[in-house]
Amino acid sequence: MQYTRKMSKQTKHKSRFTHPWRVWAIYMVLAANLSEQQELKQACPSCDAAQLCNCSSMGLDFIPPGLTAKITVLNLAHNRIKHIRSNDLQQAVNLRALLLHSNEISSIDEDSFQSLAKLELLDLSNNSLTHLSPVWFGRLFSLQHLHLQGNLYRDLGESSPFSSLRNLSSLQLGNPQFSVIRRGNFEGIELLNKLWIDGRNLNQYEQGSLKLVKKIKHMIINLRNSSIFSEIVRDLLYSVTWLEVREIKLAVETKSLVQNSTPPFRMQKLTFKDAFCTDQSLSRMLVLLKSITSLRQLEAVDCVLAGKGEWDMKEIASSGQSLVETISIINVAIQKFHLFFDLYGIESQVNKLKRLTIASSKVFMVACSLAKHFSSLLYLDFTDNLLVNNRLCETICEGAWPSLQTLNLSQNSLKSLKETAKCISRLPKLNNLDISQNNFGDIPDACAWPKNLKYLNLSSTQIPKVTTCVPPTLEVLDVSANNLKEFGLQLPFLKELYLTKNHLKTLPGAAPIPNLVVMSVRRNKLNSFSKVEFESFKRLELLDASDNNFICSCEFLSFIHHQAGISQVLVGWPDKYICDSPLAVRGAQVGAVHLSQMECHRSLVVSLICILVFLVILILVAVGYKYHAVWYLRMTWAWLQAKRKPRRAPPKDICYDAFVSYSENDSNWVENIMVRELEQACPPFRLCLHKRDFVPGKWIVDNIIDSIEKSHKTLFVLSEHFVQSEWCKYELDFSHFRLFDENNDAAILVLLEPIQSQTIPKRFCKLRKIMNTKTYLEWPLEEEQQQMFWENLKRALKS
Repeated sequence: MQYTRKMSKQTKHKSRFTHPWRVWAIYMVLAANLSEQQELKQACPSCDAAQLCNCSSMGLDFIPPGLTAKITVLNLAHNRIKHIRSNDLQQAVNLRALLLHSNEISSIDEDSFQSLAKLELLDLSNNSLTHLSPVWFGRLFSLQHLHLQGNLYRDLGESSPFSSLRNLSSLQLGNPQFSVIRRGNFEGIELLNKLWIDGRNLNQYEQGSLKLVKKIKHMIINLRNSSIFSEIVRDLLYSVTWLEVREIKLAVETKSLVQNSTPPFRMQKLTFKDAFCTDQSLSRMLVLLKSITSLRQLEAVDCVLAGKGEWDMKEIASSGQSLVETISIINVAIQKFHLFFDLYGIESQVNKLKRLTIASSKVFMVACSLAKHFSSLLYLDFTDNLLVNNRLCETICEGAWPSLQTLNLSQNSLKSLKETAKCISRLPKLNNLDISQNNFGDIPDACAWPKNLKYLNLSSTQIPKVTTCVPPTLEVLDVSANNLKEFGLQLPFLKELYLTKNHLKTLPGAAPIPNLVVMSVRRNKLNSFSKVEFESFKRLELLDASDNNFICSCEFLSFIHHQAGISQVLVGWPDKYICDSPLAVRGAQVGAVHLSQMECHRSLVVSLICILVFLVILILVAVGYKYHAVWYLRMTWAWLQAKRKPRRAPPKDICYDAFVSYSENDSNWVENIMVRELEQACPPFRLCLHKRDFVPGKWIVDNIIDSIEKSHKTLFVLSEHFVQSEWCKYELDFSHFRLFDENNDAAILVLLEPIQSQTIPKRFCKLRKIMNTKTYLEWPLEEEQQQMFWENLKRALKS
């Protein structure tokens, strides 16, 4: 029991002692991980928590630490990495693509790629590897693409480095030092879509090495040593579909290409690129290739012929009929072109030919005698040559090319469209013609064409318009990159129309081309197109109107936003449809622009505002007319002018004893009774009456103010007619302005009849005040009291 206790104490003491060390160890591991992640972020900033890690061209001399399972693509190309260590890629277990090309890698630890079971692409090209180890690729079960070109290895070893790569689809290997291919180097590979071998200095090939690959769709081999060419071809007869041989210098081969081999073969296409040959080697090769009975396509690209066409036609003819159906000759240079023969004697070899391309090779004609033997030719391509109109007519003579359906004469030196059409009309079965990039400049009104012509390419021919020279039988017409400003040609069968890079401002009318399915008006001067224009094309399925300067008007935007299925019809929608105006939306995508109701109905809004302003003005005029607003305005102006005049006219300017203000209804009493009484008095009083004393032609307001100012008193003849009269109101208002404000004693009130206070309008407030505060004279009806009235009135006028 005592021993147990002692052990328990020791255990507790030990646990207390070891616990800090465990914590310290965990801390160190976490710190190391954080340090590695920090190093990765510093070495390659784009790797921070990203699936695609691009560390190319950063001057790295090592694979950055801290790679995690999140990364699927790692690009370390164009750095200075020299060595790949075992643990560099250990954590990148989900890597799909690893790009290490263009470094200085000279050594790789054998287990460096062991954890990359999901890797599909590995690029180690253009490094310094001196050997290839099968162990590197042993665990790469998912690898499909392997690039190993441009290293320093001279061979692939004694066995196959690729035996474990069962899913390999494309393989690129070889380099300028690569010199040996041994039997067994390709063991384990059964199917390749592409095999590229840089064997430009290959001098040793063990027969049967490439036979191990059962099927290759496309094989490229850079091969300068022609002595092993036939050996490689014999190994590939049953596996490769397309063989491309580059940089070879063809010698006069004597061995058969199918020695001890029996059909059926798989090879269908043979391409010579950057090859060099003589008349003798070429004529011999034409004979040898006939033995490959599966060969249907023969191609020469960027090749050089040191000869002048002195081929062994007898041997070529005696070797039998060629089975090749397609020949392509592209950019072939003939060193002694000026001495080249006309291929006389080759006629027997072209009878079965169906497709012929001679492009960028300075062809200026084909002899009529030879052209007549292309009896089976369906496709002829003379792109980028030296054909002119008169040589074209010799090339297409009567009876030449009898089966031709497609002819490409683009990028030649044809000048006359009418002459071109006339020559081509000799081809009875032609339905597809490309004469683009010829400088026709002008287009006639009528041309002769083959009766069955369906496709015509007139793009980049400098024609200013389209006329009835264009055949009505067309189903496809391309007049892109010309100077067209309109298109209204009647083409009832046309299905496709290409008008790219012209000067059209509107879509072509639909009536002349009712069956149109596809149309391109890209890069023209279109501002918009309406719903009516769009829907007039009943069968239109694709419209490319991109890269135009669209005016994003309300009508256009409404059509775009509400037209069902517009995105399925418009090619390049929405990225290529950009607003050019209004300025506020310039540069925005048409489909993303929404204008306000105010912007969309601006003309309507302006019209409504104009109508509203007109109505307001009309109402104001009507109200002003009814309530004499103009009069009041002029009266106010006159009052303001009166305010600026001296407070009281000088005595010398007083002309009248009184200015008489009265209603027209009271004129009988004023003019026949009061005027006679006062003006015939002794001494007489001088009265100012508007009928008699106002200056004719002078504004009434000025007359009133002047008369009041030139009168010693103002005599108001008050009655019910006076307070109801608008005219009297005006006179009283003007008198208020000048007289009542200055001196109430200047006003004399005469009541012809009693006036009730409530009948006086409110605006006659000063009149009420005067009547309430000042004694006024009342006209008596009794004759005996009238004399007293006149005495009092005269006394008031004299005061």
